Amino acid sequence: MISKIAWRNILRNKRRSLILITSIVIGVVAAVLTDMFSTGMMEQMLTNQISADAGYIQIHKKGYQADPILENSMTDPQTVDNLLIAEKDSLDFSKRLRTFGLVSSAYNSSGVSIVGIIPDQEKKITTIWKHVATGTYLTSQENQVLISSAIAEKLHAGLGDKVVIMASRLDGSIGSEACRVVGIYETFDSGFDQTHIYIPLQIVEQMLSAQNKVSEFVIAPKNQKDVSGIVARLRLELDHSYEVMSYEDMLPLFVAQIKIYDSTMFILYLIIGIALLFGIINTMLMAVMERTHEFGVDMAVGMPNRKIFRMILVEAFFIGVIGTAIGMGISYVSYLEFASTGWNLAAFSESLKSFGAGTTIYPVFVMSSILLKVLIIPLATVAGAVYPAVRAVRLHPVEAIRAT
Repeated sequence: MISKIAWRNILRNKRRSLILITSIVIGVVAAVLTDMFSTGMMEQMLTNQISADAGYIQIHKKGYQADPILENSMTDPQTVDNLLIAEKDSLDFSKRLRTFGLVSSAYNSSGVSIVGIIPDQEKKITTIWKHVATGTYLTSQENQVLISSAIAEKLHAGLGDKVVIMASRLDGSIGSEACRVVGIYETFDSGFDQTHIYIPLQIVEQMLSAQNKVSEFVIAPKNQKDVSGIVARLRLELDHSYEVMSYEDMLPLFVAQIKIYDSTMFILYLIIGIALLFGIINTMLMAVMERTHEFGVDMAVGMPNRKIFRMILVEAFFIGVIGTAIGMGISYVSYLEFASTGWNLAAFSESLKSFGAGTTIYPVFVMSSILLKVLIIPLATVAGAVYPAVRAVRLHPVEAIRAT
């Protein structure tokens, strides 16, 4: 009975109900789209970090991660190589030799991280080859170097130009190689682009007199859900002279940044929720005051205060459910539209690159977050109607009937 009366009251005053439903729809759409795009941005930032250089798993000599210098490279990488070859059905891997050095042209020089790679293996692990904007990817032939557009601009170097790469050898002497620029890349991370160059592994070994040395093995599981399982298995099979690290271990600052960002978004959601709650309280209170005469008549004919109280809460619940359903529908349609095209933020490209995000943000539909809003928003609507309902049941029947 109460539900039927509440539903008729909603239909009886369409303008008031429409105002309430619209305020809820706006709040739902704002909260859901903000959540989907912020989640999408954070996932893109993490994916960019992993795919550009870090990979999902790395194996080093123990202590290398804390002090990534040439002296801490593996001197006998064959044990790890054999182990990973045996795991080829579940993962791909590549090996690197890294050091810090200087790259110079006829015009300028720049301090860089020199990454020696096996191009064919690296192609299975990272996507740096996809970011080659000009020229070609490395081919493991002759003295080649792949540099970023930021370094190319600083050196005033272009395709086909020669640059000299220098770094310290293990014996303290300086090794150098003249390499020709075969490609220029540009990723989504401006900080990364300013510091990394790639050359074939054998050229780095030759330059540093560091044959058969490996700084790190980078691993990509064929199924990303297997990361924790592979890490646990590799740690069990390798002795304590090696360290096996997942991307969470390698990117602690980034993980902390995500947590801080999540906290910031929680505050934003809280502000949206409070604004929505006060909007509901204000609108419901106005609706109750407009119906003072109606409530007076209900009380005069014997309707208990508790039923009037319940009726107002049921009305609020129905309005909250309708508003949430419409808001979710609009949000989902928007998600389908942006999921394929993304949200182009090219006007803020430089700022986004400083965060390691792309210029186009794709939303991510997180079902757990959506279900939470579906449950919370109707309940928040009911909570917002409690005070107006209390005001209604405190009315004096005679005075309420005389009200106009």
